[in-house]
Amino acid sequence: MPEIILASASPSRKRLLTAAGIDARVIVSNVDEEAPIYETMTPKEMVLALAIVKAHTVREIVTSPSIIIACDSTFEFEGASLGKPLSPEVATSRAKMLSGKSGLLHTGHCVIDTDRGVEISDIATTKVTFGLMSDEEIADYVASGEPLHVAGGFTLDGLSSAFIDSIEGEYTNVIGLSVPLLRAMFNQLGYSWPQLKKSHTGAAS
Repeated sequence: MPEIILASASPSRKRLLTAAGIDARVIVSNVDEEAPIYETMTPKEMVLALAIVKAHTVREIVTSPSIIIACDSTFEFEGASLGKPLSPEVATSRAKMLSGKSGLLHTGHCVIDTDRGVEISDIATTKVTFGLMSDEEIADYVASGEPLHVAGGFTLDGLSSAFIDSIEGEYTNVIGLSVPLLRAMFNQLGYSWPQLKKSHTGAAS
């Protein structure tokens, strides 16, 4: 069984795989997500392109048979792509903008099987609806630092979970990686989910 590699620095994505029984080695791609070329794309085009670029960047590094998983997420609100706020000011204005409203969380996924020379990419989308947030709540949340480095400025597995009233669609996608979609992609590659879990325990596949 090839080694599974996660081409992401996201602790949430690593936790999702571990919770599902999949052991993955992390190799960060260090792709520039803010490059001007991505600004011309729609939110869906952008996350898919970035996932593919991240996967191929890591593929150039690995030398042994591997299955590389790469993802990129963004939050689409009124047609615009909301990436990581990066500053308290942007995080604050974004939270006020999203308060009481809904948007779409898109995650692009790319999986490359270097041993078989096969690549699959796909997108998962989940609708996220926020409750009304007071200025005090927003200030407290931004002060935590959590929203600065997550797509859209929120995450379902953190402090902002208190402000997410509902979701429509697959919930692990909102955290950063759709586990059901990943299982389907592995099936397309010819691997069963139990095989991948066996690789996690070191058993023969």
